[in-house]
Amino acid sequence: MVRRARRRIAVLTGAIITLLVTVVGGVAYVVMTHTQHEQVRRTLRYEAAHGDLSNASACTWLYSPGATPLASGPDGFPVLDDLDRARRTREAVERTVRRDHAVYLVRTQVRADGNVVQAVFDMRFQLADRTRLWWVLGIAEAVGLLAAAVTGAVLGRLAVSPLAEALTRQRRFVTDASHELRTPITRVHTRAQMLSRQAAAEGLPDPHRAGLARLVGSAGRLGEVLDDLLLSASLDAGPARPAERRPVDLSALARSVVAEEADRARDARLTVAVEAPPRPLCVDGVETALRRAIGELLSNAISHTPEGGRIEVTLTRARGTAGLTVADTGPGFEPAEAERLFERFHRGSGGGRYGLGLALLREVVTQHGGTVAATGRAGHGARFTIRLPECAPEHAPAPAHRVRAGRW
Repeated sequence: MVRRARRRIAVLTGAIITLLVTVVGGVAYVVMTHTQHEQVRRTLRYEAAHGDLSNASACTWLYSPGATPLASGPDGFPVLDDLDRARRTREAVERTVRRDHAVYLVRTQVRADGNVVQAVFDMRFQLADRTRLWWVLGIAEAVGLLAAAVTGAVLGRLAVSPLAEALTRQRRFVTDASHELRTPITRVHTRAQMLSRQAAAEGLPDPHRAGLARLVGSAGRLGEVLDDLLLSASLDAGPARPAERRPVDLSALARSVVAEEADRARDARLTVAVEAPPRPLCVDGVETALRRAIGELLSNAISHTPEGGRIEVTLTRARGTAGLTVADTGPGFEPAEAERLFERFHRGSGGGRYGLGLALLREVVTQHGGTVAATGRAGHGARFTIRLPECAPEHAPAPAHRVRAGRW
């Protein structure tokens, strides 16, 4: 986030300086061009009306029928068609003529004494000035971009430093608070489980046992929230270092996660099926984070699938990517909510609350260079698909253990 903010400030600063240089340069070019054009036209009008045929102004040549042209004049002049037209119509004729890689402004008119005169002005010096102006503007643009890069980097660092410090303090506070709360909450959860088992053994009334069961569930969910906060803080700290990554067999990992949730799925009377390719499906990543991501999808499916439902975990390989899909036969969701499911503490239209789990799932997948998408329809189940870059097969490690694909 801090790096993005710095880059954004640098880009905006560069864009503003570039725009200013471009606008100023454009205005200067337009003003210069207009001024030159008006000056040339005034000179041309004066020479055509009053100039001396044998001694014209600099860069100007005069032609008239019957008069001897200057020896230094450019080739291809006078323009006879303009002389004939001016003689017939008695109106001045102006045009731009290109000859021998040069540009000339030509004015032909009838003087007060009845003679037809054609004035030719060489524009090469004016065009050279414009070319030099473009070079100056290009150099100014390059210097401006360099100054913008330096200024943007300095401003970005100065402007974002307080934000970076605040984020660091916030992350440290979340991590410290979560660690400090973990032990007492674990004790509460354990004590609540013991009381719940004693209540069942001693035959306490159902309301008491139900209350203790709710207490056990609340303590467990509180522990999960702490785990989510710790994971969020570690993800905010940045992507995993290369040393922490290693090839992970996604198929074996998915089977392991399914095995861990077997008891929960069995208690909910759910059928869980795993379908995976025969060869290892490897991705480069952090095994614990990927396990948490797959576990979140499976836990989410179990929580939202009614008794007797079915959950399918499918692993595929396609165009250099490894895909993992978890589909259930639960109530599903409206298609318009697909993207919002990954927002923190999003509450669906049906009242279901998704907490931090799916939001952290997306962060884990993004940190691994992958994508996650949700599809579904209300009343027709939900489908979550993770796609990650696949490892080369030769780097694939042998799985530590395999759990046979099956159903519970």
